Amino acid sequence: MAPLLIGLGLLGAALFGARHVLHRSLAPEASTDGPTPAELGLRAHDVQIPGAAGQRLFAWYLPAPASAPHPAPAVVLLHGWGGNASTLLPAAQALHSAGFAVLLPESRNHGRSSRTGHSSLPRFAEDLEAALDWLAAQPGVDPQRLAALGHSVGAAAVLLVASRRPGLAAAVSVSAFAHPEWVMRRWLALRRVPYWPLGWLVNRYVESVIGARFDRIAPLATLGQALCPVLLLHGTEDRTVPLADAQQLIQHKGSARATLLALQGTHEGFADPSTATQAVLAFLAQSGAD
Repeated sequence: MAPLLIGLGLLGAALFGARHVLHRSLAPEASTDGPTPAELGLRAHDVQIPGAAGQRLFAWYLPAPASAPHPAPAVVLLHGWGGNASTLLPAAQALHSAGFAVLLPESRNHGRSSRTGHSSLPRFAEDLEAALDWLAAQPGVDPQRLAALGHSVGAAAVLLVASRRPGLAAAVSVSAFAHPEWVMRRWLALRRVPYWPLGWLVNRYVESVIGARFDRIAPLATLGQALCPVLLLHGTEDRTVPLADAQQLIQHKGSARATLLALQGTHEGFADPSTATQAVLAFLAQSGAD
């Protein structure tokens, strides 16, 4: 009995320590580092978007250029974990030049947006929904040609939204993971936390905190339910989310509306950004979102 009690006590202590680390990890630092639209020669408006539960989401809004058709196509660009609106500013510049109205929101607990509780994939998706609603209501924007592009967790949020939002014209996923369970297992392995039983219990605790089962929100599940065409972009040298994740996604049953393009690059960027830009623009045109 004594060894069992000691074991349970050690497990409880480990879980308590893991809980503390997890709650710190689920509230990323609100960094505002990065270039501004003005530094790239862009004229953007600072806007505040009403989010879920009374949150306020900061965003940069670039109305479509005067040369764009009226009403114009539009796209929301969503950063990844720990990022902010500047993360995808180069992509915004390219899309704006191509005639799109562009919105770069900051998810809650990121950048200049409201800080409250934890961040999670479901909350990224909620914030993306709020951004899409706001953008669709702007004068000069064609709500029938609304697209979303996200990076990393933002990409997983794009896929989750694409699985439940009718009317979205196209979705672009950049460096999305295939399953949160796999992400957490990699995270735990880096900290030398054994998956069984401690890591498994940690993952179940995370599910209870975010209010969603990993199997339901995983891109491996949501990609097959996408209501619009999807482009997956992934770096061949990505060490944060291995290319194998993207390959699993595209090979999974139900991904018939998705296309995978692997390009030389890492999790944070591609070796030739212009190639990625042209691929996105061609995809949006083919999807009727341009």
